[in-house]
Amino acid sequence: MTTSKTAESSAAAPLLDLQALMAAVRRRRRLWCALALLGLLAGAAVAVLRPPPPSAVTKVLVVHQEDQPNDTGTLIRTDVELLGTTRIADKALRSLNSRENPEDFMRDYRGTGLTNNLLQIDVTGASETEAVARAKALADAFVADHVKRMREAANAEAKALRGQRDRMRDELAKVNKAIGDRSPESDPEASAGIETLFARRAELTSRITDFDQRAEEARIGTPKLIAGTQIVDAPRAVRHSLPKAAVTDAAIGLLLGLVLGLAVAAVGAVVADRPVLRREIAAHLGASVIAELRRPPRGPARPWQRRRTRAARARLTTTLARTVRGSTEPVSLLELGCARSTSVIALDLARALAAEGPVVVVDGLPGPQLANSRRNTGDPEVVSGEHAEGAAQQARRLGVGSVAPGTAWTDLQYLGGRTVLVVRAGHGSTAWLHTVARQLADQSIPVIGVVLIDPDPRDRTDGTLWDGTHIALRGHSGRPARQNGTGRPRTERLPIRAARVPDSDEEGR
Repeated sequence: MTTSKTAESSAAAPLLDLQALMAAVRRRRRLWCALALLGLLAGAAVAVLRPPPPSAVTKVLVVHQEDQPNDTGTLIRTDVELLGTTRIADKALRSLNSRENPEDFMRDYRGTGLTNNLLQIDVTGASETEAVARAKALADAFVADHVKRMREAANAEAKALRGQRDRMRDELAKVNKAIGDRSPESDPEASAGIETLFARRAELTSRITDFDQRAEEARIGTPKLIAGTQIVDAPRAVRHSLPKAAVTDAAIGLLLGLVLGLAVAAVGAVVADRPVLRREIAAHLGASVIAELRRPPRGPARPWQRRRTRAARARLTTTLARTVRGSTEPVSLLELGCARSTSVIALDLARALAAEGPVVVVDGLPGPQLANSRRNTGDPEVVSGEHAEGAAQQARRLGVGSVAPGTAWTDLQYLGGRTVLVVRAGHGSTAWLHTVARQLADQSIPVIGVVLIDPDPRDRTDGTLWDGTHIALRGHSGRPARQNGTGRPRTERLPIRAARVPDSDEEGR
């Protein structure tokens, strides 16, 4: 049913059409709005039902012997990891006289390096008093452990330096003894040896003095580091604001729900492959979109909404009546996903055609939408499918049927030789639209055009199929009609291209 140019354009279509994807996601706004609202409520409920436990915070200034201006934070990160060891936890628990397992206690606190020398300790407890006590015990245990490590390092360094000094002193004693054992001689070689010993003695004396000074510096520098490492912010309880926590958690839940909803909607749109845009529906059905109608608002409609709906239906009826009058064969309206809207459109169209002669509406819908619809006095007669042949001899026949899954395709030709498809955007998948087009072609039922129900409000694509430069196709509108009196096949006139039916006065203007 499509032309060669249409087939070429379909073949050149991108693998993922972002415009179609965005339109499909917008149509599923109920899903992602519902998930966003659910995330909002869940976040607020978590803040109310599961408030944070009582907690306390303290800050410790940690001075390192290896501090450098260009330090990247390695030393404070080491302190954070040392804080999370069982040794610190066990010392804190001992000072609290608690029998709690250190491994369990380590899960109740954490350390954070604020700067290269500032450590923050956050602790939770059963009450604020317990949390403050735990924070103080942890800070004291960490400071004591840090001071102990610095003293041990300084003592180890001083001991090593003193050991080197003692070895130098022993060697100096040997050199002094060797100098004392030498007697003054006039031999040049003996004089050179004595000078060598004196030079060695001077070197050893200098090195001994250096080691003494370094050992003294190591011992003197430690008290400065110990005095610098201290608690600079006393442990205090952290006050939690329930409204602030609820707002924060609700915002986080809203964001997560929105992201999850958009992702689910996008994935569902790609997997389902249900065309929404006019150009896609027209390309897959092989027929142009001649009109479209917005879905009526859910719930009680306001007066101006009712006026817009009536105006849009009137314009749609005029467009369809103009299209049906140009056909010499009975025309049917076949719905896909919009049986109720198709019933209303069929009755409006039958009333418009009744001014030119009797009209009979043939109900071929699987459901009771048309049979149970409200009809006024003088409205065209509605008959079932089995009475269609008898009614066709007396009046113009307007068939109403369905091309939804489960349709009896061979019965569609009794509803009309030509058809107008009434399709709800985003209802049928691409595979099913191809099936509809193929089955109608097999039944030799040309598609005059497509009426799109509930289109995307932001759809600006063209739903017209073009063959050549100036001719707009309406499905198989070039199908030869019955022969006239000259015996030559006559091709029916193409219906005039109808513009998009607006659903508001502003769009109409």
